[in-house]
Amino acid sequence: MPDFRLEAAARREGADVIAGVDEAGRGPWAGPVVAAAVVLDPKRLTPALASGLDDSKKLARRRRVELFAALRDCAEIALGIADVAEIEARNILVATMEAMRRAVEGLATRPQVALVDGITAPPLSCDVRCVVKGDARSLSIAAASVAAKVTRDGIMAELASAYPGYGWERNAGYGTAEHREALERLGLTPHHRRTFAPIARLLGD
Repeated sequence: MPDFRLEAAARREGADVIAGVDEAGRGPWAGPVVAAAVVLDPKRLTPALASGLDDSKKLARRRRVELFAALRDCAEIALGIADVAEIEARNILVATMEAMRRAVEGLATRPQVALVDGITAPPLSCDVRCVVKGDARSLSIAAASVAAKVTRDGIMAELASAYPGYGWERNAGYGTAEHREALERLGLTPHHRRTFAPIARLLGD
């Protein structure tokens, strides 16, 4: 379970403000990638919320929504988004790093340290510490994981209303059987990532 050990280590080194950074949406066939930066206040974080935070993929959708609502009362949250056009133009890794940069730059309080999930450091104006499986180790990253996932799921649910039939309100644009069947039946939308291999193969056919 995530805890504050990485944050505590950064504080011992002199950091006053530490942000957790994570993204949602690198792998789907459609939709944007969304990053979140979260600065938690340990004094305001309730034991119930601290024990509930985890890698968003391990949490039920309803639980993620509940946690995100609770986070808004005890944390500073900023979001960064890279849309499909940017993903196509720059590739998904570069777009993800840019979304993370936008999220951190959107914080009202500038962090001295950013704990970033994964192995690639985004171009930030503060110290960046990449943490493998960070959303399972750091409460700040776990909070960012939840914020990014809930936000992106909301975006995909809105897009599902405009482009019905693909099941985005359920699959969030990932490559499920439902999504694949809809692509064969309905074709592509402007929100599909045409450079992704499954979509490129469909275009080739």
